[in-house]
Amino acid sequence: MAASVPRLPLLEFLYQQFLDDRDAAAFIRNVQKRYAAATLERLLTHPARGTRRASALALGYLGDYVSNGALGKALHDVDRGVRTMAENALRAVWCRSGTDSQQKLLEVIIRENIAKHYRQAYGRASELVDFAPWFAEAWNQRAISQYGLGRYTESISDCRQALEINPYHFGAAAGMGQCYLNMGDTEEALQCFRRALKLNPELEGVRSAVQSLERGRRKRS
Repeated sequence: MAASVPRLPLLEFLYQQFLDDRDAAAFIRNVQKRYAAATLERLLTHPARGTRRASALALGYLGDYVSNGALGKALHDVDRGVRTMAENALRAVWCRSGTDSQQKLLEVIIRENIAKHYRQAYGRASELVDFAPWFAEAWNQRAISQYGLGRYTESISDCRQALEINPYHFGAAAGMGQCYLNMGDTEEALQCFRRALKLNPELEGVRSAVQSLERGRRKRS
């Protein structure tokens, strides 16, 4: 007799349907009806690549900060698609902590940082970390505003706090490296960039920075 082929989870068929019709709302609705976040986290280690991709995609839509660890580990999946979806999902779930009002305030802070309104972002982020000191992304966003204001030492401190709360926060590690680089401390910058790459090997800009710093180190030796 031929060996039996393992049955694929329904999730993978829902994912294939999403790839065909690109109806994200239907994908979210169908997954939400059938899967808990804990089950999606377990499926991140399924043997089938499509199932792992589907799990990462679904957690990006439906997961919250509880899924941080499982998604952080998925950044090292053998499949690049899984790694990319896990990174996108992580950036989403990092913002899903705290109360609804705290999440809305974080959204405002992020928009202000993107618009380079760093003083306003810093003020609101300081308010948020006072009320929710366990909210890692609040510290990271304040670090971004501090960096934009040229306060590199203070930004490093906020990045460290974000990493203390969320050890998977590759963005905070990379941001810390950028601060050290601007301060002229290439050795500390290199260590921070390496830490960011260890967390997320897909950070090509950080990889280029590491290679450049290593070349400079060899020339000086």
